[in-house]
Amino acid sequence: MTHASLFIHASSATVTSTEEKLSMPNPTAFIDPNRPIPKRRPLKAWRHMQKLIADKEDTAQVFHIIEALNGNSTRRDFQRFLDSETGAELLGRRSFLPDVLDDHAPLKALPLGTVGRTYVDFMEREGLTANGLVEESLQQRAHHQQFDDDLHWYINRLRDTHDMYHILTGYGRDALGEASLLGYTHSQHGGMGISFIAFMGIRQIAKEAPKEARVKEVLAEGRRNGKHAKRIVEVDIESILDQPLHEVRERLNIAEPVLYKRALKVFEQYEQTPQLAAA
Repeated sequence: MTHASLFIHASSATVTSTEEKLSMPNPTAFIDPNRPIPKRRPLKAWRHMQKLIADKEDTAQVFHIIEALNGNSTRRDFQRFLDSETGAELLGRRSFLPDVLDDHAPLKALPLGTVGRTYVDFMEREGLTANGLVEESLQQRAHHQQFDDDLHWYINRLRDTHDMYHILTGYGRDALGEASLLGYTHSQHGGMGISFIAFMGIRQIAKEAPKEARVKEVLAEGRRNGKHAKRIVEVDIESILDQPLHEVRERLNIAEPVLYKRALKVFEQYEQTPQLAAA
C-alpha cells in the first residue's frame, strides 16, 4: 500500500469555524472555482479495495479509494496547512521535492544517520524513486491535472513526501508497516479513504497473522503516534536532510513504533511476513 491524503487559508482576528474559513475569500491561496468537490462513493471504494487486496503493489487502487471516500477533507486539511506557522511560506516557494529527493549523489555524501542519507539508502534498497510515484499518480489522476491551483500543489506535496513519512516514522514498506503508516497519516490529515484503507489492510493481515503479533494494536499505535506528533507535511523537508534523524524525530515528537517492531519479530519467529490475506 501507499498513501495519498489531501488538504485554504483565511486570516481573521477572531476565531472562525472550518466551515466559515472555507467560504471566506483568500488572498494567498487559490483554488480553481471549477474544481469539483468529490462525492463519496462507497461502493466504488469497495470495488477498488478488493483489487488492492488482490495485489498490494497495485497502488493505483489507493488513489481511486481515496478519491471515492475523502469528499471535502482535502480542502479542510489544506486550510489547516495554511494556518500553520510554515504553510504559507512553503506554498510561496512551491518546491518540487522529487527533483531534490531523486538527486542521490548529494544525499549519499551526507553522514550516516542523517535524514537524507537514511532516505536515499532506503529508496535505493527498495528500488524506488520519488518521480516514480509522480508518474503513477499522473496516470491514475490525469483528470485532476487541469486544475493548476494551490490545492493541486498541496496534493502533490502529500504524494511527494510519502516515502519521507516512512523514514521519519520508522514504518517499513511491508503490509503491516504501510497500513500502520496510513493510520498515522489519517491522524495527521483526516480523510475517510485513508482510514478505510488502513482498517481494511489490518483486517486482512490479521486473518493470517500470529495472534501474538497483535496487529490491530499496531494500527492503534500508528494512529496515536500520528495524533501526538507535529505534522510532517508542514516541515521544510529540504532543511532537515542534513540533520540527524533521531534529533528530527525528537523535535517533531515522533514516537518509536514499539508495537510494530515487536510484531515484526513475532512474524519472524513464525517465519512469516505480514501479508494481505486473499479476499
